[in-house]
Amino acid sequence: MADSPNSQPQNAGRRRQGGYLTTPPNSKSIPGGIPYIIGNEVAERFSFYGMRAILAVFMTEYLLDMSGQLAPMDEHTANEWQHTFVAAVYFFPIMGAVFADWLFGKYRTILLVSLIYCAGHAMMAVVDFPQTTGIEPRTALFIALCLIAIGSGGIKPCVSAHVGDQFSSQNSHLLSRVFGWFYFSINLGSAASTLLIPELLKRYGPGVAFAVPGILMGLATFVFWMGRNKFVHIPPGGKKFFSETFSPDGLQAIGNLIPLYLLIAMFWCLFDQTQSAWIHQAKEMNRLLYDFESFGQQWRWEVLPSQIQAINPILVMLFIPIFTYLVYPLMGRFFKVTPLRKIGIGLFVTVPSFMLTGWIEWRLDHGEQPYIGWQILAYVVITAAEIMISITAIEFSYTQAPKKMKSFIMGLFLLSVALGNIFTAFVNRVIVTETKKGNTLLEGANYYWFFTVLMLLTAVAYVVWSQFYRGQKYIQGE
Repeated sequence: MADSPNSQPQNAGRRRQGGYLTTPPNSKSIPGGIPYIIGNEVAERFSFYGMRAILAVFMTEYLLDMSGQLAPMDEHTANEWQHTFVAAVYFFPIMGAVFADWLFGKYRTILLVSLIYCAGHAMMAVVDFPQTTGIEPRTALFIALCLIAIGSGGIKPCVSAHVGDQFSSQNSHLLSRVFGWFYFSINLGSAASTLLIPELLKRYGPGVAFAVPGILMGLATFVFWMGRNKFVHIPPGGKKFFSETFSPDGLQAIGNLIPLYLLIAMFWCLFDQTQSAWIHQAKEMNRLLYDFESFGQQWRWEVLPSQIQAINPILVMLFIPIFTYLVYPLMGRFFKVTPLRKIGIGLFVTVPSFMLTGWIEWRLDHGEQPYIGWQILAYVVITAAEIMISITAIEFSYTQAPKKMKSFIMGLFLLSVALGNIFTAFVNRVIVTETKKGNTLLEGANYYWFFTVLMLLTAVAYVVWSQFYRGQKYIQGE
């Protein structure tokens, strides 16, 4: 039931714009809007990662031409499309952030852009029916990916900043815990969809496999709308957004954080290849998880290449409490565990994950068929790095952003993901171009060794830069 204007007297004078709270209440408990944000995030992430889980396989195995005949892409062309799409997804956050902090506020921006998001999923569901729609499949795919990029990208900085906006100085100590659960919800939706959607693709084809994520996106939008009376609605800054952005504090915050985001971009360059290059690698590996007879029945599971990705969100859900209650306290016995130190350690941990996949590729190059367990081990390593880098960077970015530009700073952070994927797409474009000329470039394991060396150099550069970082903490309500 919606709160009445006279409920919670301690919030008197803080409501306007149709009875919505515009300042966090002085409460020491979890804000009432958080469950709706978490519910929205589970369904939205299911829709996004379900679609993305099968995108590489769809483009290389299922894509049709206008006549309905198979016309799939080669692996490097599919990689280029995949990483260009992901780059667009993480470019549009800066646009959504500006509109949210300047004109519409976070709630209305999320709601409006979610409708564009739903339209993209609807288009994705009909890509496989060119003779019905009259649209060439690659054109339909391009339109669908553009709409999803605008939708998914536009809400990203607003949702994470919207989480922080629900807190005051009285309950800000719960912010880390809630951001952990927020990230948990992302991976719950991701894990469920990554296991389910590839099976739907195999059994029922692309139409059904892409339609289900669209339905979940519609559900996500509805759940978010239901929480409208529970949320704190921080008003848009209007002209104050620009005055704060270009104020000494705003410019200093941007200047402090941009080098961090440039360095983190290399992590995303490697991490997002778990949904492209690692899938192609898994196709050539022994993926038989078990094969035995029991009680007169044969039990056999050969995991699909695109389902291997599910190990990442499953591990994230396991690692969040392990790192929160065991790893970080243990590290704290030897040195002060700051956000910047967590990120730095995570960058170094990323290196062996690609060393391992490079070794796997070397074995494939020599005619072997290594067991999929080796790639799962690589997922364990890179997921540990993700915990230390991604969750920490989201929370750190929010606390370092002045109050009127929370979404804008989140948008800048997400540009690091875009930059990493642009670089990956560029490398694959060069490989395709050189292959057409008859030249060989970064073939086989050399592709992985190339990114391993770049990651190591980036981690070293980060250690040097982090010694000079000086920032300031900003919390809503203080």
